[in-house]
Amino acid sequence: MNVQTQQRLEALRKLKFLLDSAFRVPGTNLRFGWDPIIGLIPWAGDVLTALMSCAVIVQAHHMRVPRVVQLRMLLNIAIDVIVGVVPFLGDIADFAWKSNTRNFALLERHALEVQPATTGDWLFVLGIAAAALAIALVPLFVLYWVVSVAAPRLPPLTR
Repeated sequence: MNVQTQQRLEALRKLKFLLDSAFRVPGTNLRFGWDPIIGLIPWAGDVLTALMSCAVIVQAHHMRVPRVVQLRMLLNIAIDVIVGVVPFLGDIADFAWKSNTRNFALLERHALEVQPATTGDWLFVLGIAAAALAIALVPLFVLYWVVSVAAPRLPPLTR
């Protein structure tokens, strides 16, 4: 690994630390960073931290990490943003999910020594895709139910 790549990884390690674990809850081992704090700003905070999180994915692309691993990194950020937009609950979830830590671990695992994507990477991506498909199909099932079950039982429209 060249010096420039090592410097980028060190900068990303610092960013990960700042976003996910810069502070410790006194008297506990619980750590959090700027991500949940910035996330308190409705919508803008989550978008801002997601943009900062994309630095790891850009580096992964430059290091030719397998695309499915890059997709998994994007999905980690997407989960963080989607859950983060839920008031209060999203900020609590930021303490647990720590997408930057997850993504940096993926980057280190796949970038230091070129490795193919693992079965876990594929299962994660396929699981998220299946969940997204299921969520997209819910309105269609509701529409089918309304048309086939509820509509015949409604009284006819009269003038």
